[in-house]
Amino acid sequence: MLLKLAVFLRSTTTMGEVDPAFIQDPQHRPKLSIIQAQGIPIIDLSPITNHTVSDPSSIEVLVKEIGSACKEWGFFQVINHGVPLTLRQNIEKASRLFFAQSLEKKKKVSRDEMSPSGYYDTEHTKNVRDWKEVFDFQVKDPTLIPVTADENDDRVTHWTNQLPQYPPHFRVIIQEYIQEMEKLCFKLLELIALSLGLEAKRFEEFFIEDQTSFIRLNHYPPCPYPHLALGVGHHKDPGALTILAQDEVAGLEVRREGDQEWIRVKPTPDAYIINIGDAIQVWSNDAYESVNHRVVVNSEKERFSIPFFFFPAHDTEVKPLDELINEQNPSKFRPYKWGKFLVHRLGSNFKKQNEANIQIYHYKIA
Repeated sequence: MLLKLAVFLRSTTTMGEVDPAFIQDPQHRPKLSIIQAQGIPIIDLSPITNHTVSDPSSIEVLVKEIGSACKEWGFFQVINHGVPLTLRQNIEKASRLFFAQSLEKKKKVSRDEMSPSGYYDTEHTKNVRDWKEVFDFQVKDPTLIPVTADENDDRVTHWTNQLPQYPPHFRVIIQEYIQEMEKLCFKLLELIALSLGLEAKRFEEFFIEDQTSFIRLNHYPPCPYPHLALGVGHHKDPGALTILAQDEVAGLEVRREGDQEWIRVKPTPDAYIINIGDAIQVWSNDAYESVNHRVVVNSEKERFSIPFFFFPAHDTEVKPLDELINEQNPSKFRPYKWGKFLVHRLGSNFKKQNEANIQIYHYKIA
């Protein structure tokens, strides 16, 4: 493990100096003092996961809790979520085993611009390189996606998964876990829909056929420059939901609109951290807001996390739902095609761009 980390550091530093590609602009550099999050709600999902008890009043309370968390934070943690602990332990172990390999072995399943599933360590967030390495795996294999972000280009292509030879049974482990993530996402979407006054299954049509969801294994090696670099720069997630499993090493920070400081999210054992993404913000017509977050690095400890990104089908038109707009509350966004939006966003993963990547504010109606 130490040898592997040394190789990673040698590849990113020169003569004891951090590679400039990793250095955040001064206003985005992390402070080494920590403000711990106290307000991010911990929500008990047992009213919908405990099938021996069916209490409508407890579900009503749960819907209100979800709505309040989405409106006030955009983030919440869930317990009693129904995901078997053994599946989480299996994928966490597989992640550690995969990243413990030599760089040469990991690069045998490297992603590229034509096939974005697999291993890479060169992702850029907000045009600054992240201090991390990842492995991505698509939920649908193959995943149908536009060839380009050009609105006039109707061509589509297929993204396919790569499988490392090690650890053993990797496909089975990751697919079993993905099935549980999908179940949890659909449950959460029902609660969010109900909290908005919609039919419970209102969001299902965007995912039931061809979704573009994927799971990511993250490894953040110890960083000797925690005051200059970030594991992931500040950003908002573009999709519907993100379900995050993280280890005991804290690193996730959130900052809502109007907050002056970044707030660290303390890991809760066996819980999942949920955040709503840009698609929910648009569908809800700004009733719920996707919130800025980032990942700080640790100078002494490595960190592992596993986010599941729940993304709609590529041909989904993302726009405020008809039920949530009227004369008093007109549509706040122009429609956009999800697949085109996603392909545009992925273009910045490999190299620094000359301009900021596309965001939902580009579709905001003034």
